[in-house]
Amino acid sequence: MAKIFYVEDDANLSFIVKDCLQIAGHDVHHFVKGDEALIAFNKFSYDICILDVMLPNLDGFSLVKAIRDKNENIPVIFISARVQIEDKLEGLQLGGDDYIFKPFSIEELLLKVNIFLRRNAGAAIKKPSQERYFNLGHFRFDYNNLELVSKNETIRLTGREADLLVYFIKHKNKLIKRKEILIALWGKDDYFLGRSLDVFISRLRKFISSDASISIENIPRVGFKFREE
Repeated sequence: MAKIFYVEDDANLSFIVKDCLQIAGHDVHHFVKGDEALIAFNKFSYDICILDVMLPNLDGFSLVKAIRDKNENIPVIFISARVQIEDKLEGLQLGGDDYIFKPFSIEELLLKVNIFLRRNAGAAIKKPSQERYFNLGHFRFDYNNLELVSKNETIRLTGREADLLVYFIKHKNKLIKRKEILIALWGKDDYFLGRSLDVFISRLRKFISSDASISIENIPRVGFKFREE
């Protein structure tokens, strides 16, 4: 049984979704307004988040930013009537793990909830091996605190950026296929996640640009190579 953080202001839809999740054995905490939901999230512990985007007082995109400030690892699934590609990309880049368009199949939602819960449980077991420091050029990468530190500045990373940087470090000076990175970080090879990956790589390039001894090389139509001299 999972403790689910569910935020949706459509009364009819939320009744159906909550009922189905409870029948599946989960404990569902449902909220209508984004700001009230955030208060509860900061007070209680949850296993997974299901968020609408268009919410009263605090929209879903703003809510996921606040969630990621507190918890980088909790799975977040967006369910939204905003079906433009740009909306899905924004949701994924801000910290969502998946983005489902309305109308949707409740069976699909239940399947994805179970997949993310299993994946997160497995990641929790493996996580301690990653909790350490890395020396990277003139930087010191503190994975625990999501910080990339040099003499002149401290750069704060998101959890996804930190995971990506760890993956690059572990495979430095080797060709890495895009598909391999996507499956390692998100569990699947998806066009939208690929677009998000490009954004995260662009940010990492900017962060490490002050040190010429490290770089992320793009290998056209194949993937990337993280180089450290």
